[in-house]
Amino acid sequence: MRILALDIGGTAIKSALLDGAGHILREAEAPSEGKRGGPYLMARAQAVIDGYDGYDALGVSTTGQVDARTGRIVFANDNVPNFTGTSVGERLHAYTGVPVAVENDVNAAALGEAHFGAGRGTRDFLCLTYGTGVGGAIVLDGRIYGGADGVAGEVGHILTHPEGLPCACGQRGCYEQYASTTALLRAARAVEPEIEDGRDLFARVSSRPDLADAVSAWVHEVVFGLVSLTHIFNPALIVLGGGVMSQRAVLRAVESLLYPRLMESYRGVKLAGAQLGNQAGVYGAFVLALSALEGSK
Repeated sequence: MRILALDIGGTAIKSALLDGAGHILREAEAPSEGKRGGPYLMARAQAVIDGYDGYDALGVSTTGQVDARTGRIVFANDNVPNFTGTSVGERLHAYTGVPVAVENDVNAAALGEAHFGAGRGTRDFLCLTYGTGVGGAIVLDGRIYGGADGVAGEVGHILTHPEGLPCACGQRGCYEQYASTTALLRAARAVEPEIEDGRDLFARVSSRPDLADAVSAWVHEVVFGLVSLTHIFNPALIVLGGGVMSQRAVLRAVESLLYPRLMESYRGVKLAGAQLGNQAGVYGAFVLALSALEGSK
């Protein structure tokens, strides 16, 4: 048995052919040029698929809100125009002739971590990714919780600062406006405009107390959201992903601030950094495809 996995993002499409045990046999990455719109993105995905043969099912991790039951994009922002409403699952099933499963990229990453990474052996956990925004996935009893419409887990839009900064979702004061890597870099560049990215920021922090203060304020914002999520879901584990969370000092700082703010009965929650990095979506897509293949029998 062989599985084809796609991780479709706004800037790149990662792909891999895996055997039935999840070992990657071949992998590739191609630009997606998502700004050119949904129809173009789907054409790019099909071109990537054309580079593979001999697979039994296809799993797809994709940007946008996804109804995993139908494989349809419920909503996508302006990073991929005209992607909302696209029936990704139906279209790719017709194109490939094999069972297809589609899921939101953060949910897929959580499935990858559940089976191959930081979430192995844990049935109930949350997975958050900190990047351009803040993405979230809820794993309950080993499965993604999708909610009534399949789009649960938009943790980036918890209101942590009512009447605060405007958000692309139309609200003000959303968590991701304060706790994303974008927010961190905005605060850091207010201190030092020449900072290029997160790596550059953390390379400077040890010698710049003013930048260290900006990072500390951002860590507090991260923790504000985690306190609420922990009290709502009582997870055994919270997996924190995104490049910035690979900084061990950040994870330690989050831990030191989180536990004193939790009610005592919730302090059993563990924090872990994501382990799969950029391959989390591919591994999650593999898990999805296995489920689709089983469901087709």
